[in-house]
Amino acid sequence: MKKIKKTNAARILDNLGIDYEIKTYEIDENDLSAVHVAETAGLDINSVFKTLVTRGDKTGVIMAVIGGAAEIDLKALAKASGNKSVEMIALKELLPLTGYIRGGCSPLGAKKNYPVYLDSNALTQEKISISAGQRGMQLILKPQDLITAANAKVADLIA
Repeated sequence: MKKIKKTNAARILDNLGIDYEIKTYEIDENDLSAVHVAETAGLDINSVFKTLVTRGDKTGVIMAVIGGAAEIDLKALAKASGNKSVEMIALKELLPLTGYIRGGCSPLGAKKNYPVYLDSNALTQEKISISAGQRGMQLILKPQDLITAANAKVADLIA
């Protein structure tokens, strides 16, 4: 069996003594969607969460973690995060800001500790799956453990 190289996100969970599982899957450069991740990794789409990187007019960069099939409500995120408005960052900003690439952005272990907002629907799941910080690798953990590890705030974030 091939040994899986731990990502920064996995090391953060290790350091906090948080239980998680690493799930690897084949990546498709043409389809980096969470729906595809769920299908390829054999996960329920309701348990797969994607990390979106946004910028608030007052607070700067914010990470929003929402269900894989959901669309973000930027007004709701703005309200939850104390901003008047929030917009998605440009894709070219993702790597310089977070150290992550599209399809491999984790709410844990980014270059800076940005505020993380987790959609309240995560709390309806026993376990959720988030990016481990690289394409082809997911971390499966309890929503409460992600809240602890990312110091995340819970809010209603989807349209």
